[in-house]
Amino acid sequence: MVKQVYYEDVEVGTEITPLAKIATTHMLVQWAGASGDFNPLHYDDDFAKAMGVGAPIVHGALKRAWLGHLMTDWIGEQGKLKKLSCQYRGMDYPRKMKTREEPHDGETWWCKGKVTKKYEEGGEHLVECEIWVENGKGEKTTPGSALVALPKRKRK
Repeated sequence: MVKQVYYEDVEVGTEITPLAKIATTHMLVQWAGASGDFNPLHYDDDFAKAMGVGAPIVHGALKRAWLGHLMTDWIGEQGKLKKLSCQYRGMDYPRKMKTREEPHDGETWWCKGKVTKKYEEGGEHLVECEIWVENGKGEKTTPGSALVALPKRKRK
């Protein structure tokens, strides 16, 4: 179970607990089925090469979902994700599958973030965050931002 983060617990500069993600070709097939995004750029080697990206790439919407996972894990059950946005700035390539259940060794992505502002408005305790997906080289391939409402501690 995720520990609840309270408004009083964060300050500008507070780091969001990082979240590791691995994308495999198998996962991209699952994501395509769930999202309806069957663009061959995400599964067909020849098509991806013809489009100039070299190999199939991770769906941008999957990386956005990872950032949503990062934020909802961090804010806990009493927090509320109010806004989330991101930009797709770099190509990320999934791990190929060694067996049906096991991928080859390869890249791990890190979803990270930090608090950039906190304030009270309309009775809510709001926190703005810079968030991003970082590849194995430390490059931010998917920068974004989030706005969350956090609970305040109850006074005794």
